[in-house]
Amino acid sequence: MKNRLAREAFNTTLIIFGILSAGLGLKGFLLSSHFIDGGVTGVSMLLANVLGLPLSILILVINLPFVALGYRQIGKVFAVKSALAIAGLSLCLEFVKYPNMTHDLLLTAVFGGFFIGAGIGLAIRGGTVLDGTEIAALLISKSSHLLKVGDVILILNIFIFAAAAFLLGTDIALYSILTYFAASKTIDFLIHGIEQYTAVIIMSEQSEEIRQAILRDLNRGVTIYKGRGGLSDTEQSILYCVVTRLEIGSVKTVVRGIDETAFVVTHALSDVDGGIIKKPTLH
Repeated sequence: MKNRLAREAFNTTLIIFGILSAGLGLKGFLLSSHFIDGGVTGVSMLLANVLGLPLSILILVINLPFVALGYRQIGKVFAVKSALAIAGLSLCLEFVKYPNMTHDLLLTAVFGGFFIGAGIGLAIRGGTVLDGTEIAALLISKSSHLLKVGDVILILNIFIFAAAAFLLGTDIALYSILTYFAASKTIDFLIHGIEQYTAVIIMSEQSEEIRQAILRDLNRGVTIYKGRGGLSDTEQSILYCVVTRLEIGSVKTVVRGIDETAFVVTHALSDVDGGIIKKPTLH
């Protein structure tokens, strides 16, 4: 019970800092230059610029229908937390006073995107969202066999920035695209971090020696698949292990030290849980 309360307190802290960070990115950087971000937040900012309506109201009104739809896809707890987080961002934009941080357009685009991305990323780490884009993309992709979530988000943002170019001007649209990229990279870093996990597949005639070396030197778990060489038509052990991207070089060094001809394949993973994926803490 104590662990659960501590975890919820930590998640709530992340969400609060996320709201404050996103508010700084919006009011402290972007609004004075009329730049926009991507996603539902970008749509809200675009309408605020064109119609002159309060951004705090638009973000709340446009996001909540997606949260309501996400109730069926993700769950009640997520929907309630997301509604509260978006309402918190709306209140933050309405009542918290942020100074205009800079008049430089390039700094505005980059750091505005950075603080918005940090806010969204912290909120996601806390178990909620400040932007309903991912929910909308998930719902659309589930109804289409041709589009993935990433494809839907890309298409939505193309329309948003095309509209920005038409309504606000090409320069503002281009700076806004830069803002979006800064925000998306910050979100990726906060969600996956520097310890983004990578799967490594190793095929070698000396797989047993390599397996022992990875266990001994890198303290990583290894799974063994039984396979057959397509050219040689001989049975062999295929090694599969998960490491952080900082450890890929170490794995390859171990492999090459044992077998120069080993075939090594790596690919990024979106999520990892359980197993021996972190080194034990030494006391």
